[in-house]
Amino acid sequence: MQTAERSPAPPRLPPHDPGTPALSVVDMHTGGEPLRIVLAGCPEVAGPTLLAKRRYMRQHLDHVRRRLVFEPRGHRDMYGAVLVPSELPDAHLGVLFLHNEGYSSMCGHAVLALGRFALDFGLVAAPPAGAREAQVNIHCPCGLVAAFVQCEGGRSRGPVRFHSVPAFVLATDLPVDVPGHGKVVVDIAYGGAFYAFVSGEKLGLDVCSAKTRDLVDAASTVTEAVKAQFKITHPDSEDLAFLYGTILTDGKDTYSEEPTTNICVFADEQVDRSPTGSGVTARIALQYHKGLLELNQTRAFKSSATGSVFTGKAVREAKCGDFNAVIVEVSGQAHYTGTASFTIEDDDPLRDGFLLK
Repeated sequence: MQTAERSPAPPRLPPHDPGTPALSVVDMHTGGEPLRIVLAGCPEVAGPTLLAKRRYMRQHLDHVRRRLVFEPRGHRDMYGAVLVPSELPDAHLGVLFLHNEGYSSMCGHAVLALGRFALDFGLVAAPPAGAREAQVNIHCPCGLVAAFVQCEGGRSRGPVRFHSVPAFVLATDLPVDVPGHGKVVVDIAYGGAFYAFVSGEKLGLDVCSAKTRDLVDAASTVTEAVKAQFKITHPDSEDLAFLYGTILTDGKDTYSEEPTTNICVFADEQVDRSPTGSGVTARIALQYHKGLLELNQTRAFKSSATGSVFTGKAVREAKCGDFNAVIVEVSGQAHYTGTASFTIEDDDPLRDGFLLK
């Protein structure tokens, strides 16, 4: 005799502190770089502007970042996104970016993923029947960024591209005394966040073959040297005036149809598995500034960590304060990896997470 199949029991949360809501998340990755998007469970982030909300979260809700990003729920290279309302009338959503050290001003790999997420989870209206692309306006701490999501039947499909905030060069051929390497010449450019750029060869390293630990150590040393010897300024806000990290390149800045390889080390020695969307933005601005690229000339950028590729091009000239700038288009592919609900037990001494170094 056949028996009726039993429906699976609905998922149930494990024992947890009833006074602490579970953090419900969707996990994605873009070119190997993770993104943990909070669906529910984060307390309200107060503040009249996105930058004010960023300050509020840092001061009052940093335990949420640690619980999402740190072990045992994450790892030192995890990345997160908390969605918040935006004060900008054209924005579909606002976002705060989370990493192992704090809160960044821009994250290109996250924007590429959030474009898909916003369309698939109904944060923007489905495009008209037959439309092959949907626009998602994402308010990042650095400003409003437009993501363009390929779609089919109203759902995301294929790569996403975004148009950056104005990207510009802050300094070129800047001599910096780097411990263990002597005087090293670096460039500093902004793509929603500031990066120092230097060829790995100047540090005695081949970014395509060197050990990741050696690249991390060298890049981190450059970052600390630049912070100590050069003042970062931004024409719009002091909240944006900080060096996010260092990008070591293969030195191939002259235009080529072959990908140029780099590795980005940011925050507290966090390694980007992707080519780094905001880094590609800044590097395009740097190459355009140096006359190595023309408008709408596409370059491919390859991650030394995973081999994943983003493309970028300067689509038009712009201004940022007194700086000549460009709007950069970056393209890449994001994928979903799963969902989770994270809970807290009030007697857990490690409930807010920890990091090993």
